[in-house]
Amino acid sequence: MICLFTDFGAADLYVGQVKAVLHQVAPEARVVDLLNEAPAFNVKAGAHLLAALAARIPAGSVTLAVVDPGVGGARKPVAVLADDRWFVGPDNGLISVTAARAKRADVFSIGWKPQSLTASFHGRDLFAPVAGMLARGDRRAAKLEAKARLAQSFGADDLAEVIYVDHYGNALTGLRAGGLRRARALAVNGREIAHARVFSDVAPGAPFWYENSLGLVELAANSGSAATVLGIQVGQAVTVAPG
Repeated sequence: MICLFTDFGAADLYVGQVKAVLHQVAPEARVVDLLNEAPAFNVKAGAHLLAALAARIPAGSVTLAVVDPGVGGARKPVAVLADDRWFVGPDNGLISVTAARAKRADVFSIGWKPQSLTASFHGRDLFAPVAGMLARGDRRAAKLEAKARLAQSFGADDLAEVIYVDHYGNALTGLRAGGLRRARALAVNGREIAHARVFSDVAPGAPFWYENSLGLVELAANSGSAATVLGIQVGQAVTVAPG
């Protein structure tokens, strides 16, 4: 299985081109869209979002991860084998939180290069073919070479920011809920938000925080948009209120 995690946009012309390459290189592989609406250009938010999704990606699969505002620049391509799951993408920090939280992560530079490499679409021209090679079990074709570490890493720590806002207006944060007592309120834009277990535990329109299905702290509103109610967007700081 090949999973796609990108900021390419589900409605644009990019994802289809990537899938066409994957089908050509690894026609037997199933391609699954994890997310093609990752926050545009925001590598740190994408890194924490990818890490939250990684544990639910099946072992033995390959994830093509591309949030790459530096495409065509100095950053290098990289492949990481983290807990028996391959991740292929730019060495710009996007895969680093997943690697840092893995029980084992092996990092490889990618030596393979296509005959024609456009400056602005390495997702199609470079990362997709390598992901396809790994999906079909052909590491030699990808010309992988072990390296000591990623060039850019955000580490394993949580991120006290909003990392994604879905179409409901729910705001996912980079905080893992397991380390936060339910009695603690969160402070966002100067407003304290209390915990609730599920949406129906609060009044219609009321904001709250809860542990979402990925294990992250999420800001939500019952039958409403937390992003609108709280005036928040990706990058908004979230703090644990005193007490």
